[in-house]
Amino acid sequence: MAATDKPELAGGAEAWRERYEASPEREGELFSTISGVENEALYSPENVEVAYERDLGWPGGHPFTRGVYPSMYRGRLWTMRQFAGFGTAEETNERFRYLLEHGQTGLSTAFDMPTLMGYDADHPRALGEVGREGVAVSSLADMESLFEGIPLGEVSTSMTINAPAAMLLAFYACVGEEQGVPLERLRGTVQTDILKEYIAQKEWIFPPAPSMRLVVDMIEWCSRELPLMHPVSISGYHIREAGSTAAQELAFTLADGFAYVEACLERGLTVDEFAPRLSFFFNAHLDFFEEIAKYRAARRIWARRMREHYGAKDPRSWLMRFHTQTAGVSLTAQQPEVNLIRTAIEALAAVLGGTQSLHTNSFDEALALPTEHAARLALRTQQVIAHETGVVNTIDPLGGSYYLEHLTSELERQTLDYFERIEQLGGVVSAIEQNFMQREIAEASFRYQTEVEAEQRIVVGVNRYQLAEEQPLEILHIDPALEQKQVERVRSVRAGRDAAAVEAALARLRADAAVEHRNLMEPILACSRAYATLGEMCDVLRDVWGTWRETPVF
Repeated sequence: MAATDKPELAGGAEAWRERYEASPEREGELFSTISGVENEALYSPENVEVAYERDLGWPGGHPFTRGVYPSMYRGRLWTMRQFAGFGTAEETNERFRYLLEHGQTGLSTAFDMPTLMGYDADHPRALGEVGREGVAVSSLADMESLFEGIPLGEVSTSMTINAPAAMLLAFYACVGEEQGVPLERLRGTVQTDILKEYIAQKEWIFPPAPSMRLVVDMIEWCSRELPLMHPVSISGYHIREAGSTAAQELAFTLADGFAYVEACLERGLTVDEFAPRLSFFFNAHLDFFEEIAKYRAARRIWARRMREHYGAKDPRSWLMRFHTQTAGVSLTAQQPEVNLIRTAIEALAAVLGGTQSLHTNSFDEALALPTEHAARLALRTQQVIAHETGVVNTIDPLGGSYYLEHLTSELERQTLDYFERIEQLGGVVSAIEQNFMQREIAEASFRYQTEVEAEQRIVVGVNRYQLAEEQPLEILHIDPALEQKQVERVRSVRAGRDAAAVEAALARLRADAAVEHRNLMEPILACSRAYATLGEMCDVLRDVWGTWRETPVF
């Protein structure tokens, strides 16, 4: 067929633009990304400039835009994790076994609110919260039950814990010792990222300075004793769940990461001593291309700054490995089965963005903790993507897309702009104390909600395509009797231990906590082996360091 028989290809960009402008666009809806990045109708070499070697490079090589490993998923699939934790350790242990039997390749542990806040199950503030949205762990005895029959030398375990992360890591290390697993063989990730708690999730105990000290203690200790453990997972997930834009998630997460790097350098560690074991945790939201671009920009920014600003020589210090979880905030209580579709799209974005580990939310999580049926479907979502879609057959298949490369560069530009603003405020901790990040997130969240309420952004089943009546969904109910069971358990542990050994271990922890820069991991391990409880250790540190309360953002 002659070229003149294809009038749609004739005339180039100018002719296309004339025809486009003569065609009406849909009215009332926004064409920007969820985060508010404005989109052109078309991207081409006219408005996108890409320097391949500088901006993309090759998989497994600087700046890692196209992936951290040369073979990516052709060599090894991502780790498939499903977040699990509810009731007592025994109930969660059963769920762990169920998920491993159905093909999960790594464990991911959710803890209940008392554990997250450093309280034992029998503390007055724990009343009504024990085991409700995660597993209750008050002492080493609970951790022993949590991993009973699960060989820690063969499985990778992620723990979502922050303020008392050092205590939970110590419990885990002790269980490994009891199983005969050398510390150097224990694998997994401890979230630990306390800075994002002040920014977004609000589950802190101590003021920022001593909290940062605990993070550095863990990084220093793991770099020498647990070389396969990621001691901190620098987390943008909760920043995004709080309502941030993609650029804010990227900027505030990376800024936190660089703050930990600087704190470790101040401790006297060399950058290549600890940086290879730093890891990240990002959200996978619904704006498909924006999310893929976010992951690619994250790798590029981290690689460049680690090499050029912090002088890292080891290529492992340049590459950013990250876990991804699909967006809980995108799930709806209305027509919850539709969440299966949302989660599948978000998971696909995470895979096309090059994640190393992935959790897919269950469709019923807007209503309750997931049932076994819902958790299995969430895991199957990952398995279908891995084995049936073909997206793993080539590396970074969307790389080179004019639109994707534009978004990647735009998110990088916005992130670097935020870095400058944070630096002007005196750094991350100072910016947190001045409520800078908190205010930026609040404003972004308000903008998005306003757009939804104005129906400029459509949420299926919420502001369009609603059902007059919906059938109730069977959800998971936590037996209230489990709380009393856990209370009795922690009291039994206290009654059966060597009280003098506990008192001596806690006294050592108190003394060392009062000495600046003394690493607290060994005293915490000694407390754990003596069966001191989580609450007792945290109370010692509360006495020494005090607690922290932020100024509210309005």
